[in-house]
Amino acid sequence: MTFDELTRQTGEWLKGEGPHADVVLSSRIRLARNIAGQRFLSKAGESDRKQIYRAVADCIADVELGGNTLILDINDADEIDRQLLVERHLISKQHAAGEGARGVAISEGERRAVMINEEDHLRIQALRSGLQIGVLFEEIDALERRIEQNLEFAFDKRFGYLTACPTNVGTGMRVSVMLHLPALKLTNQIELMFRAAKDMRLAVRGLYGEGTDAIGDFFQVSNQVTLGQSEEEIVEEFGSRIIPRIVQFELAAREALLSERVNLLDDKVWRAVGTLGNARAVSSDETLFLLSHIRMGVHMGRCKNLDLRKVNEMFIYSQPAHLQKLTGRRLDGAERSVARADYLRRMMGSQN
Repeated sequence: MTFDELTRQTGEWLKGEGPHADVVLSSRIRLARNIAGQRFLSKAGESDRKQIYRAVADCIADVELGGNTLILDINDADEIDRQLLVERHLISKQHAAGEGARGVAISEGERRAVMINEEDHLRIQALRSGLQIGVLFEEIDALERRIEQNLEFAFDKRFGYLTACPTNVGTGMRVSVMLHLPALKLTNQIELMFRAAKDMRLAVRGLYGEGTDAIGDFFQVSNQVTLGQSEEEIVEEFGSRIIPRIVQFELAAREALLSERVNLLDDKVWRAVGTLGNARAVSSDETLFLLSHIRMGVHMGRCKNLDLRKVNEMFIYSQPAHLQKLTGRRLDGAERSVARADYLRRMMGSQN
């Protein structure tokens, strides 16, 4: 797979498939691992980083990630290409902005990825559309075992896997679910979800993870505890209890909107349709808010003339890096707003 082929396909997290896909955009499991005998990156020099990069890249080349694997040197990548990978949820913002030898390996279909030299030597990721945490755990466990046949991971019998950040010590596993919660927001119940998440020691972040704000009613919910619980316990708690409960709350709020506040619901949905179908300049943040309402309208049967796949495509290709790839040139903020509006009008089918 080439980078150009990657940019032409819709990311896994926006396919709109899988259990509870109306609320759960995607499920992800990420493992933090370090190579035994190598310095943590905070203490590593550039020669150390290059040695780690080569060892991991060579190992990944021998391991079946899935299909035709792309291994990309992030240090040599163009700024727009790095940002595009962030928008695809294939690398973190920190990885894109970092320095020195670092990279990412991506499977065909984007279901698996390995960041090399982010905060830890390896960040192994498995991603699926919808709520599929159990399936992901089986996939990432098998992938980790294949990698560990060639690389020995830093491990302590008492503390578990050793990581650069103490909060990841233990399993080194982060389970993260991307949720779309517009009805809880509209019915002013979202703060209840935040408080419940805090009580359950969960982290709630924005669309692009740590350090980002929630935009367009999209929230990433992940576990904070990695020490003192087994991987199986974390997966079971998250996949069978925590996330299904949040999904039930959101669906109940949507039913309440339909039965008690349908005019408010339709006003939000059709204002969003009208704005994106006619705007001449629109920001990335405003686009996400409006597409959030349209996505809710599609799932609730209020927008019968719009297709979910098209809505999801608009999500990804209206983002700054994707938009510049689409137009084939670099754009400043004002130019992106105009180009984004042009693209969205075409996708919405407006001739105005």
